[in-house]
Amino acid sequence: MKLLHIDSSVLGSNSVSRQLTAQIVDQWVATHPGTQVDHLDLATHAPSHLSADSLGFRLAPGTPGLTEVQQQENAVSEALVSQFLAADVIVIGAPLYNFSVPSQLKAWIDRVAQVGRTFKYTEKGPQGLAGGKTVIVASTRGGVYSTSEGGRAMEHQESYLSTVFGFFGVTDVRFVRAEGVAMGDAAKAKALASAEAAILAAVAAGRSGSEADAALEAA
Repeated sequence: MKLLHIDSSVLGSNSVSRQLTAQIVDQWVATHPGTQVDHLDLATHAPSHLSADSLGFRLAPGTPGLTEVQQQENAVSEALVSQFLAADVIVIGAPLYNFSVPSQLKAWIDRVAQVGRTFKYTEKGPQGLAGGKTVIVASTRGGVYSTSEGGRAMEHQESYLSTVFGFFGVTDVRFVRAEGVAMGDAAKAKALASAEAAILAAVAAGRSGSEADAALEAA
């Protein structure tokens, strides 16, 4: 089994999402011996944002006339989508930045969202091609957004990631949430305790999405 561990927080050792992804990965490996882990740190190795030079993955293979820069950008996109497709489990640290995900994580998503690789268009609409994976997202927030209609309306982090991975065909997406971490020591401690319980539930559910949903509801 291959696990892709992705961090996107720019806060280094002060990052709550990095703390949680490390715990998720450690717990998963302990529960699933032999898991191969590949770590991608988008804070230090993020692909560039899409540009005219980096859209080459939308061209037919072997398209002539590509510049050296375009070829290099194509290689980056190919490496990232191949790494994603090879993984059985993806653990993602996704802090809430200005109501959405870090731009580094968005840049990664833009590189792996490839027609013919992670999704395709059919006469019935788009179809995901990356099903059968388990995605566990460590969702961290300075404030509390899940308990009010207004807060949920402002949140474009978990909702966005659910949509993206669903578009890729991934039906088993689990969220380990720690919110209110910037609202004082007591609130942060409570959030971390809740997240740690959710980690145990998510990992204990193995790779069955329905079991994971039930466990997380109970947590």
